[in-house]
Amino acid sequence: MRDTLLEWLEDLDGVWQPPRFHPEGDALTHSLQVFDRALAATRDPELHTAALLHDIGKSMDIAEHAELGADLLDGVFSERVTRLVRHHMDLLRRPRQTRRHFANTPFLRDLELLRRLDLAGRVKGARTIRLDHAVELILEYMNAGAITPPDRGLAAMEDAP
Repeated sequence: MRDTLLEWLEDLDGVWQPPRFHPEGDALTHSLQVFDRALAATRDPELHTAALLHDIGKSMDIAEHAELGADLLDGVFSERVTRLVRHHMDLLRRPRQTRRHFANTPFLRDLELLRRLDLAGRVKGARTIRLDHAVELILEYMNAGAITPPDRGLAAMEDAP
């Protein structure tokens, strides 16, 4: 699973993002910054994981990256992680509908936090955690069962795409 996670994230290295919205640079730099912000903001391993992986679909298609990334994560990570990745653009694209749809739910609070972290991870030249250290932390969460679906353990993950 380590190699798979590294591959997914390394695929973001060099993925161009509009400098107007992403002065920090490519999608990998952004993802690591968002992960750093999540580590500082919460002790929630699922939010940490969603923060690190929220843009993995950008290596396939920028416009549909949230859906593609969630599809990639489905069955590998918990439903909450996958759902956060799938919906992380909703507060930007459809803020009123999203707030109404998820009103008074813990998911809306999670989504709002992920959105704030996503916006905060856009600092040109900011130092971040190393990619291999970020992946090792995610693997520790997986090994502890904190971010995997209830019916899958780390052993089953070894064959995951």
